[in-house]
Amino acid sequence: MDSTLALAAEGYAWLPDRWRTHTGPVVRTRLLGHPAVGLRGPEAVRFFYDDRHVARRAALPEPVMATLFGRGGVQSLDGEAHRERKALLMDVVSPPERVEALAEGFAAAWEEALPGWLGDGRIVLFDEAGVVLTLAVARWAGVPLAGHEARPLAADLLAMVDGFATAGPRHWRGRKARVEREAWLVELVEGVRSGEVETPRGSALERIATHRNADGEPLEPHVAAVEVLNVLRPTAAVAWYAAFAAHALHRWPRHRERLGEAAYAYAFADEVRRFYPFAPFVAGRAVTDLTWHGEPIPYGSLLLLDLYGQNHERALWGDPYIFRPDRFLGGGVDPRLLVPQGGGDPESGHRCPGESATRSLIAAVAARLAELSYAVPSQDLTIPLGRIPTRPRSGMVLSNLAR
Repeated sequence: MDSTLALAAEGYAWLPDRWRTHTGPVVRTRLLGHPAVGLRGPEAVRFFYDDRHVARRAALPEPVMATLFGRGGVQSLDGEAHRERKALLMDVVSPPERVEALAEGFAAAWEEALPGWLGDGRIVLFDEAGVVLTLAVARWAGVPLAGHEARPLAADLLAMVDGFATAGPRHWRGRKARVEREAWLVELVEGVRSGEVETPRGSALERIATHRNADGEPLEPHVAAVEVLNVLRPTAAVAWYAAFAAHALHRWPRHRERLGEAAYAYAFADEVRRFYPFAPFVAGRAVTDLTWHGEPIPYGSLLLLDLYGQNHERALWGDPYIFRPDRFLGGGVDPRLLVPQGGGDPESGHRCPGESATRSLIAAVAARLAELSYAVPSQDLTIPLGRIPTRPRSGMVLSNLAR
């Protein structure tokens, strides 16, 4: 029986619910008419992200490419082409000094915005965090952006994320935003190459615009634009985690007092990423006939790595539905265990190259929220699992903010 409609209705709960009614190491179903096999667990992460087993490119549906990822970017590549492009983005985004610079840029943009939030009024944190994050990453990436342009850019970046998993108006808004912003960035890329657009040497925009593939050729302007969006869009998407962080502090305010400690702020960020729903699963195609714990997986099968289910698996976490940041204190996080944005090796696989920046930004948001006093007025704080990507319905309304 095809489960496409069930997935649309159940969202994040769909694949975890299938595990509750199945025994064995896999869940078998059908999506969009194709046989699909669900996997979960640290061993499954290693298996799924092995290029000898699974190709990601063939599993990305057109609606996702047209909103979330774009065509020709790193997510649509496999093998050596993917490794070469991923090395570029890792070098742009992941070095500690680059992550620190982005966090400092976020802190500066937050301080600029804060006076407009203070007083008797109210803000929707999801929206305002999106603007602050967008302004910070644009400056950091060397993308020319006037202050008044940050809000419409943030709206477009968030629309690309918000529309990838629906067939309704959100999806068409995301498509429109991607078309328009790719065209804008094509002009910027060509301007950098011609010398008409100034951007700091070593910035993300400069590095991507001037990058040459292994064959010595520059990226097509459209592909370069997609990769610049692959820097801007995920940073703006930390707005989802900002809303979740505020939601957690509202439900469990005892954590506020320790967020001045850097180690605890990062542990809090990791627990936000584990506890709250972000990506439900990632998909790939079997590149050959496979076997997983004795279960046959025929060539061409759709493989689904259950991210939300794994992050809430009792056998892995013990008390998965208790928000407990201290589970991440005192040691590193196994990247095969905590998989909010996917798994695998960030150096060579499909794991998000900006994951360290995401952690840093969530920790920064949480610490700054803890420094403020504010009220949480009556609002709808439910987080619907049937909506992908989800967030508190209200977007986290805060009022009467004060230092």
